[in-house]
Amino acid sequence: MARIGYARVSTADQDLTLQVERLKAAGCTIVRSEKQSGKSMAGRDELETVLQFLREGDELVVVRLDRLGRSTRDVLNIVHDLDKAGASLRVLDPELTTSGDLGRIVVTVLGMVAEMEHRFILERQRAGIEAAKQRGIYKGRPRTAPNAEIRRRRAAGEGVTDIARALKVSRMTVYRALAPEGGEAAAGDGAGDGAPAPAAAPASPPPPAASPASPARTRRPPRRASPA
Repeated sequence: MARIGYARVSTADQDLTLQVERLKAAGCTIVRSEKQSGKSMAGRDELETVLQFLREGDELVVVRLDRLGRSTRDVLNIVHDLDKAGASLRVLDPELTTSGDLGRIVVTVLGMVAEMEHRFILERQRAGIEAAKQRGIYKGRPRTAPNAEIRRRRAAGEGVTDIARALKVSRMTVYRALAPEGGEAAAGDGAGDGAPAPAAAPASPPPPAASPASPARTRRPPRRASPA
């Protein structure tokens, strides 16, 4: 029987060390880890590798059930796949295993708790953002590139495409940074990559003034013939 550990954190700046150490201390000969969100199975290549590797009698070990997933459906699907392979799931905190009926019930309940906790986190986050907006202190997502750096590079002669590539932003972001206050730069104005904007066509001369209308002629009545 092999014990295979799986560790997961949601973001790149989080540390996996504590999970990996606990899994090794629990007797895991193999530990796979990744930094991916647990809200779904999408993009979790290491977990997929572990599930394909497990054989009859093996045990998948996680520190907490929410490290396996935050969706009750996903957790139960994983347990079902383990059952088909003849393997089982062991959770270290709290200590439980799906090798018995009671463990399956507890896993189902804990999976629901993990999913509810994830929803509560999102609700608190949305409530905090809304409160910050009402107080006027919510600034939204920070700019992907400082406007001053974009203007400095443009003044040094760099083209819009080169600036966008160097700062890893879109061309439209560069155009917005270069737009004058109160204005909006046009993406296709021709001034993006150092080429001068085309000169405006000279205005056509005004049409000649219409000549004044001639006064209407008054028709005289015909002269009557004199009697013979």
